[in-house]
Amino acid sequence: MTTSLRIGVIADTHGLLRPEALAALKGCDHILHLGDIGPESLLDQLRALAPLDVVRGNNDTGDWADALPDTLLLELGGLRLYLIHDLKQLAVDPRAEGFDVVLAGHSHKPLNEVRDGVLYLNPGSAGPRRFKLPIALAILALTDGKAEVEMISLA
Repeated sequence: MTTSLRIGVIADTHGLLRPEALAALKGCDHILHLGDIGPESLLDQLRALAPLDVVRGNNDTGDWADALPDTLLLELGGLRLYLIHDLKQLAVDPRAEGFDVVLAGHSHKPLNEVRDGVLYLNPGSAGPRRFKLPIALAILALTDGKAEVEMISLA
C-alpha cells in the first residue's frame, strides 16, 4: 500500500503571506514554516490550511516567538525531518543522527541538494523580495519513505 504526504514548506515570510503562497499550500497534508514569520497571526492563516510545525527565525521576537523551538525533529511519511532556521547554526551531523531531510530558511536562496545521503531543502523566501532572489516555496512529497521536491515560484 502506497502512503503519500504532501508537505508545504515555507520560510522567511517576514509578515507577508501572499495569496499565491496560500493557493500553493492549499491541499497540503502538513505545512512547515522555517522561521522569520512576522506577526503570530500569519501562523493562524497557515493552520487554517493544514497542521503546522514551526521553528523560530532570527527576526521572530516577542512572547509568542519565545515559545517556538529553535530546531525541531519530525517523523513524517517514514522519514526523519530536521527543521532549523539558519543552516549555518546546524550543530549536529545529520547523517550520523539519522536525518533524511534537513530543512532551513534564512538565506532566502532556494536549495534542493543531496549531500552524503541527506536531502537539504531551503524553499527560498515567500515574503518580501530580497535583492534579486526568487520569491518561492516548496512542496515536499513523501511517498513510501522517499522524498521528492517541487520548487514553486510565487512571483
